[in-house]
Amino acid sequence: MASASAVPPAPRAAVLEAVLERITYANEDTGYTVARVATERTGNDLLTVVGALLGAQAGESLRLTGWWRSHPKYGKQFEVESYTTVLPATTQGIRRYLGSGMIKGIGPVMADRMVEHFGTDILRIIEEEPKRLIEVRGLGRKRTQRIADAWEEQKAIKEVMVFLQGVGVSTSLAVRIFKQYGDASIDTVRREPYRLAADVWGIGFKTADTIAQAVGIPHDSPERIKAGLQHTLSEAADGGHCFLPEPNLVSEAEKILGVPRDLVVPALDVLAAEEGVVRERVAVVRDLTIPDDEAVTVPAVYLLPFHRAERSLARGLRDLLDARHDSLAAFADVDWGKALGWLRQRTGVELAPEQEEAVRLALTTKVAVLTGGPGCGKSFTVRSIVELAAAKKARITLVAPTGRAAKRLAELTGHEAATVHRLLQLQPGGDAKYDLDNPLDADLVVVDESSMVDLILANKLVKAIPRGAHLLLVGDVDQLPSVGAGEVLADLLNAEAIPRVRLTKIFRQAQESGIVVNAHRVNAGEHPHTHGYKDFYLFPCEESDEAAELTVDVIANRIPRKFGLDPRRDVQVLAPMHRGAAGAGALNTLLQEALTPHQKGKPERRYGGRAFRVGDKVTQLRNNYDKGEAGVFNGTVGIITAVSLEDHTLTVLTDEEESIDYAFDELDELAHAYAITIHRSQGSEYPAVVMPLTTSSWMMLRRNLLYTGITRAKKLVVLVGSRRALAAAVRTAGAGRRHTALAHRLASPKAQLAEPQDPAP
Repeated sequence: MASASAVPPAPRAAVLEAVLERITYANEDTGYTVARVATERTGNDLLTVVGALLGAQAGESLRLTGWWRSHPKYGKQFEVESYTTVLPATTQGIRRYLGSGMIKGIGPVMADRMVEHFGTDILRIIEEEPKRLIEVRGLGRKRTQRIADAWEEQKAIKEVMVFLQGVGVSTSLAVRIFKQYGDASIDTVRREPYRLAADVWGIGFKTADTIAQAVGIPHDSPERIKAGLQHTLSEAADGGHCFLPEPNLVSEAEKILGVPRDLVVPALDVLAAEEGVVRERVAVVRDLTIPDDEAVTVPAVYLLPFHRAERSLARGLRDLLDARHDSLAAFADVDWGKALGWLRQRTGVELAPEQEEAVRLALTTKVAVLTGGPGCGKSFTVRSIVELAAAKKARITLVAPTGRAAKRLAELTGHEAATVHRLLQLQPGGDAKYDLDNPLDADLVVVDESSMVDLILANKLVKAIPRGAHLLLVGDVDQLPSVGAGEVLADLLNAEAIPRVRLTKIFRQAQESGIVVNAHRVNAGEHPHTHGYKDFYLFPCEESDEAAELTVDVIANRIPRKFGLDPRRDVQVLAPMHRGAAGAGALNTLLQEALTPHQKGKPERRYGGRAFRVGDKVTQLRNNYDKGEAGVFNGTVGIITAVSLEDHTLTVLTDEEESIDYAFDELDELAHAYAITIHRSQGSEYPAVVMPLTTSSWMMLRRNLLYTGITRAKKLVVLVGSRRALAAAVRTAGAGRRHTALAHRLASPKAQLAEPQDPAP
């Protein structure tokens, strides 16, 4: 009888001892890495290794386990299954290891001196007799202690990493966990894995859930279900919603958790009942029923901070509207003909009727909204309001969500302007110096680019405005709503209690601009004119890879050559999505290589799959209240001006002209910003905008997305990509309204808003 064909035996695993020289590619999501290593046998001829190497740093000695393969294109490679770090044994290896920047306080020059003095015994000296390091020329007591402390921390982190990697945690996340919990890291991960999602930035429910399963938490555990409900609400908030209708929440949680409804509903009941004792940032509160678009009432479920902020903001706006005192009472009985005539003489421009209406409204009503598209005179209307208020010696406060927008507002009005964060002087933890008990010294507060002000920030700002002062919110409601939860500007325009003016007339000089004309065409669902304008172009191509290459050429070569604009300072790529061949992620890699390539001998720092170099354009990914004079906030953009391998820091000069130092273990807060998503561009303005539009971004191609991208440009818009993708974006309306209840609350009796026992966020 013929035997079944034998399965060939698996190739025998090999062990390779090598020094990691450089990482050429790394995928942070999967850990897949391509690197070049040196071995004693190969000398200067480097070998290629591929596989799970995320977390390994250049200069480390590694013991790699895996298999030799022959790649049809790249030749012989070593495929890594696992690796461990080992201490180097030769003077050359030790010098490379210490000089790589692995140990804070030691750079290449000092590494040479240390090895020269102690030879191969140097690693034992650091470990067992660190006080002897003072024998090395240039090492004082303070620096010696820094090196000893850094060595101990590296050891502790590696111990934690061995455990965390065993339960599926990547190296970069393991470092964050260690920074949060220190020596308690392993115990916390074992006993309370879902705490990680709340405590450690960058770890969400899915990662915590994977860890929980690895440490034996049951699939139907009540703690898991409550964490899943909080995650569902948090995901909704990331999508802009202030709450979820309870049926939606339960349904979504069922899908995410893979458990039946009869387990989800009781867990939601418990979670709501714990509101008074659970930490505020994760507690859930059920609120009054909120009417949806079909006027069917459903129970709304909020995460506690959004519930408190929404109530507090509605109450604050009503208090401003109803205040008895009026800080601009001089305008109540002003002769408007005379006032506007004085203004016309001062500016040399006559206001259109709707602009006059907006000026009167802002100066006679305590809360007002001014909206309109590009070229309709919003900016000049704001300048006119400020001119008249200043003529009456009013105390004027001008704010905007971003540094760029604040700078533009200051240039427009001739008055100082600040970001909302800096104006309120947010403290570590997010509390503001200025609030209800310590209000701003202002008679008129003007908020520009208010379409991007989210619920939490709007609440902090309104609480800081003194009762009697006037608040004017200025913005384009047709742009994308805020990145954070809520759509405050749209809600206020939908609230009958809030006075508003919408500017609609496009001024004659603006009609000559392709940017202005095409923004209005897109907003109306009409295809933009891509010929006949000197400031609006389309470079057609169908394939995503081709669009990416053409985008890089347009930025690095064509725009600088034709318009004399600096490709880093003056040109911004705005992509519909982060992912994809023509997405912001891939374009950042291509643009970095074109504009700030690797240069031998110049310091750079790799973090995950990215290299940070001097000259790189970067953006902050989260609010950090502990950095700089008044914090560094999500969306802040800057240029890397220095990288110190010895001090483990790099320095970023922000758009607000502030130098900020980042430790190497804080680089998860930064991303490259040669290309960003259109969502992240809100509130900013750039001399030139380049937008890649491809069918691979099909799900994100929306009219308000394209409109927002176009309106970010001051002098030039270049679209690169598919005519079919452009047409899809023009004809597809926005994603619909968010789940918010601010307009509903503003229409409610004031008594329903008053809850003084709630500490507002």
